[in-house]
Amino acid sequence: MEATAVSALPDFGQQHFGAANLGHKKRNACLVRIANALMRHPGGTLPNKLQSPAEYKAMIGLANRPETTHQAVLQPHIERTFAQLGQLDGVGLLIHDGTELDYSGLHSITTLGPIGNGHNRGYLCHNSLAVDPGSGMVLGLAGQILHTRVPVPKGEGVKAKRERESRESRLWTRAIEIMPTAPTGKLWVDIADRGADLFEFLANEAAHDRSYVVRACFSRKIGIGHGTEPEPAALHAYARSLAPSGRRQITVSDGKGGQRKATVAMSFAAVQLLPPHVKRGLYEPRPLSVWVIRVWEIDAPAGVTPVEWILLTNVAVQTAAQAWERVGWYECRWLVEEYHKAQKTGCAIEDMQFTTEDALKPMIALLSVVAVQLLNLRAAARRDDATTRPAKEVVHEDYVAVLSAWRYKEVRELTVHDFFYALGRLGGHQNRKCDKQPGWLVLWRGWMKLQSMVEGAAVLGATKYKIRRQS
Repeated sequence: MEATAVSALPDFGQQHFGAANLGHKKRNACLVRIANALMRHPGGTLPNKLQSPAEYKAMIGLANRPETTHQAVLQPHIERTFAQLGQLDGVGLLIHDGTELDYSGLHSITTLGPIGNGHNRGYLCHNSLAVDPGSGMVLGLAGQILHTRVPVPKGEGVKAKRERESRESRLWTRAIEIMPTAPTGKLWVDIADRGADLFEFLANEAAHDRSYVVRACFSRKIGIGHGTEPEPAALHAYARSLAPSGRRQITVSDGKGGQRKATVAMSFAAVQLLPPHVKRGLYEPRPLSVWVIRVWEIDAPAGVTPVEWILLTNVAVQTAAQAWERVGWYECRWLVEEYHKAQKTGCAIEDMQFTTEDALKPMIALLSVVAVQLLNLRAAARRDDATTRPAKEVVHEDYVAVLSAWRYKEVRELTVHDFFYALGRLGGHQNRKCDKQPGWLVLWRGWMKLQSMVEGAAVLGATKYKIRRQS
């Protein structure tokens, strides 16, 4: 006879923070316990997340220890992420982007930098997510930099700006410099939007023997082809002159926080990026051999701005199939934007109330790992196979059993789609045909309720077993 109706749940804290080294085994164990508590109740302020006064007191004590730094808390999760990345049979993606974290209300912390229009205070949080493009699942954070903006000195010259350590544009290069390179036989590709279209970043990618797909922002001077004397041209004009090499349907942002399908054409060619006339970064001023891929929407719906992506990659593109593969990698970039919503709306990462940066930063790291978890469920629910893929491939089977019993009055197998909408229903979503997909607040409410239900089922099952054994 089984000892419990619900099996032992995976220990989130142990999985992601068990290898932390905070200088003492009791502090390490405390970090694991707090991580589990935050995973059970991720929404609201810290007192709401840590509902036990003892847990809240332990968290305050741990956060204020000098050994508990942002890097020390995040490191075991990052190592776990790269271990999973190394186990992928195919390509692994590293998606980079930044978001502002607003802590204007923390008046006692005077070292925060300007954000927004300059009147608010906080960090620029530069995140790097590891993603499996085959499954669309986020493996975890591969890196996170909390950058404090420094006002640009008046009259700063080009040379002084180029060499300034606090220059914000250096974040892209810093993010890759702190990462390991792909093992022999593996392909890890850095994915970034137009903010990374810096010759400095692209040149450093090449210098560090890394691969990338970056959306172009500037119509740079280029040479056509990879020959020794390429014909000069302008990037955007040349890309738009290329004949299409096929068309297909892709997933793009709808501009309203959701997604839509778009029919697009695609073209590609080999080009050389020429160094800018004025050197504004730290790099060797040599031409870069890359491929340009243009993607543009055909017959966009009325009132919708047609999609156009001009992508740059140093991963060879010899065929249309290879070009479409690179486009597919870039399609995954939206995950980092969803991740930022999970940090802010889901985990309320900007609602923390600390009096020192030393306490604030490690908690940002901890909540940033928590934010990865539900992001995967939301991403899985948007995949084409969501209506057929078993939910237990994404979440623990005990969660599926308890949620199905609540929703359908019996334990049954659920697809990812069914689990996602049942979780939304538990959080207050009406699941009407006219309703959009459940948002982050609704999902987190559902997740917190489900956590309590699973814990209750485990206690009830263990109690029944104990009574049976005694009788």
